[in-house]
Amino acid sequence: MKITVVGAGAVGATCADNIARKELASELVLLDIKEGLAEGKAQDMMQTATLLGFDTKITGSTNDYAKTAGSSVVVITSGIPRKPGMTREELIGTNAGIVKTVSENILKHSPDAIIIVISNPMDTMTYLALQATGLPKNRIIGMGGTLDSSRFKYQLSQHLECSPSDLNAVVIGGHGDTTMIPLIRHATWNSAPVTDFISAEKQDAIVKATMVGGATLTALIGTSAWYAPGAAGAALVEAIVRDEKKLFTCCVALDGEYGQKDICLGVPVTIGKDGWEKILDFKLNDTEQAAFNKSADAVRAMNDVLKTL
Repeated sequence: MKITVVGAGAVGATCADNIARKELASELVLLDIKEGLAEGKAQDMMQTATLLGFDTKITGSTNDYAKTAGSSVVVITSGIPRKPGMTREELIGTNAGIVKTVSENILKHSPDAIIIVISNPMDTMTYLALQATGLPKNRIIGMGGTLDSSRFKYQLSQHLECSPSDLNAVVIGGHGDTTMIPLIRHATWNSAPVTDFISAEKQDAIVKATMVGGATLTALIGTSAWYAPGAAGAALVEAIVRDEKKLFTCCVALDGEYGQKDICLGVPVTIGKDGWEKILDFKLNDTEQAAFNKSADAVRAMNDVLKTL
């Protein structure tokens, strides 16, 4: 099996490294527009193969999409990263052109690929990839909610002083500081509601910290995070390759689910060999549904910007 990661920056390289370490493919192609970057990082990763014990062949390429031909899964991380003080929305003008070009080039060489979008603003870039490729909607997946849910579990684990692996918690809605919705009412600690162990005040603090998780890291390190986003992308690849039917929050095309149409937004889905396979209805209460509708309005306004480009 061949997997391609487009974009050899910090997120793309981390995603590729995770894919190789888990031996999710026999061949992994890392592609970037910057001369020599993908080739160099691919070679660097290959020099860890004997140390880490993997047999995946990693190839780097400068903008030669022919080398990606026949990929089963393609992860798109291309685009400029966020800088301190910059919103994901401000990235749209530059990154829309990049994601559209990448999606179209991928489709020429890998018409059967499942595409995972990490580029920001992720909800709008996922919608753009769907429109640009015309692929069946189950084969276009936005990664955002997978990362946000992991950050939610981290925040909960810090307050509960427990292992994040013992927690189930999801974030739905848009992948933005004001559009994501951490569903703390649904979060559990080994089946027990986390709300049984955390005061209302702490619950509110956890939700707020989760929502600005990306911006917090951008302020601390001066650019977008990469370890968790890269790992989140690789986790989705693993669920597809191994047909795990695993539940993730992903940005997918909605057609009436959760009361929304003609939009890509984060909802709970199962991921398997065919991409996203089923949307789960979490039975939102009135407050949660109102927040989801507000999130959809904000994402739809960003999508409208595509029409002006």
